[in-house]
Amino acid sequence: MKTTTALYLVIISALLAIVGNGREVRAASQDVPRVEIYGFVQLDAIYDFKRVNPDWNDTLRPSQIAVGTNQFGHDGETTFSVKQTRFGVNGYIPTNLGEAKTKFEFDLFGVGADAGQTTIRLRHAYGEIGPFLAGQTNSVFMDIDVYPNVVDYWGPAGMIFFRNVQVRWTFLKQEGTKATVALESPGSALDTGKVNLVDIGGVTSWNKYPDLTGQYRMDGPWGHLQAAGILRWLGYSSPDGSVSGHKTGWGANLSGAVHTVGKDSVLAQVAYGEGIANYFNDGGVDLAPQSSQGGAEALPILGLLFYYDKYWNDKWSSSIGWSETAQHNSGGQDPTAFHKGQYASVNLLHYPAKNVMVGGEYLWGKIEQNGGDTGHDNRIQFSAKFNF
Repeated sequence: MKTTTALYLVIISALLAIVGNGREVRAASQDVPRVEIYGFVQLDAIYDFKRVNPDWNDTLRPSQIAVGTNQFGHDGETTFSVKQTRFGVNGYIPTNLGEAKTKFEFDLFGVGADAGQTTIRLRHAYGEIGPFLAGQTNSVFMDIDVYPNVVDYWGPAGMIFFRNVQVRWTFLKQEGTKATVALESPGSALDTGKVNLVDIGGVTSWNKYPDLTGQYRMDGPWGHLQAAGILRWLGYSSPDGSVSGHKTGWGANLSGAVHTVGKDSVLAQVAYGEGIANYFNDGGVDLAPQSSQGGAEALPILGLLFYYDKYWNDKWSSSIGWSETAQHNSGGQDPTAFHKGQYASVNLLHYPAKNVMVGGEYLWGKIEQNGGDTGHDNRIQFSAKFNF
């Protein structure tokens, strides 16, 4: 990890060194390469009335809420974090096919093997020219414009939210209308549940083919409406090949935002499918055994999001809403398997000066497991953000 971080820092130093030149270039001509830097520094101060998995103290994910007494320690936890701090670089390169655009962006919120750490986490790394894009960015199955104006890092549990490596083609783009298809990197969450895997050495996901995603979007003065779909090949295999198979995953996502009064908006999303939990913001698995005897099932899952973003004036805003992830469990899953997660929040944010935000947020979350056990959490968060 230290080597990776050092490499990122070398790249950042080089980019910062040429930013001044980039600004001079833009003033002189738009026909030469140029770069732009952006980002923000953010402090989050959090008080958790209950407890979550310590690796996820800096955000509220329903799947990580404690179930039962003292699962993660005594109630009450204070956390200070700068993990949301972000740095990004946009590049613009003239070519004989038009201007090529690139984006490189990261924050400091460790996940996976780095969960709980303040460390480099890649968000975007892609290039695009004309209708084509290649690299890592928001999935075509996702609608980033229904993400509400919240200060919690992870956000609504039931939202489709996944930045994925992909090759994308926007084959229709005209005023108010866009249509896109992509091949995206496959990967599935597999639950082996009640099946005894000792004799065969375990079963892991088998990613033979890429995910196919598509999106159709309409934009107007009223807001936007987006319909997206996904088709997946979900495989599983033991190390010796004695156990293997695959299922088909599919999903649909209808989302949009409607402007109401002034800058206010109603944000909504309904997503449903089988074997698509990997694309959800929180909770669930893609494949699970049908019974304790084996077999496989692509699990159905439903995601809901309803939020209202309110802008009181130029200095104050609020966001209030609710989201849910609900999964149909199979007969082969354990009682502790994820079944349902709910998330709700309300905030009041203040903008005392340009590029500065301070504010507070109240969050509530609940987890329900396959066996019926539940857990809930309440927390308050104060954040200060400085854009550059």
